[in-house]
Amino acid sequence: MAVHSVKTKQKIPISLEQAWNFFSSPANLQVITPAKMDFKTISKHHGEKMYAGQIIEYSVKPLLGIPLYWMTEITHVEDKKYFVDEQRFGPYDMWHHQHHFKAIEGGVEMTDIVHYKNPLWVLGELANVLFVKSQIKQIFNYRFNKVEELFGKWPGGPEMMIELY
Repeated sequence: MAVHSVKTKQKIPISLEQAWNFFSSPANLQVITPAKMDFKTISKHHGEKMYAGQIIEYSVKPLLGIPLYWMTEITHVEDKKYFVDEQRFGPYDMWHHQHHFKAIEGGVEMTDIVHYKNPLWVLGELANVLFVKSQIKQIFNYRFNKVEELFGKWPGGPEMMIELY
């Protein structure tokens, strides 16, 4: 079955160092995830900053309040440029999430690229059409608004782009 992808870009009026320090801290993922998902970091030995080989465990309730276990590994890190998390156990057959940061005039451009594959063949594809794709879009929209709330709006209006495939 299909591998789907999502690409988002957001311009943030903060320094590259500020952006990196915030987004490379596992503790801050909960801050930018909708409260209704009841997202919690449950690993005890995940460290304060991202590093290659790092394992981070979560509990999340993405659907009907049913708790799911999710384990990711940070597979690649280049300081102040990008990091990649990949699901090791969790709700998807595949989850590969790239987080890119680039200094631009007036702040930072943050780009996320997610490739995911749902389980359960045809049922997973149906779930993607019915709710998975829209839920992922809602999560990134929430994050966009939360990042603006935390760090300010990009001068001249919202600067966000979401592409879903």
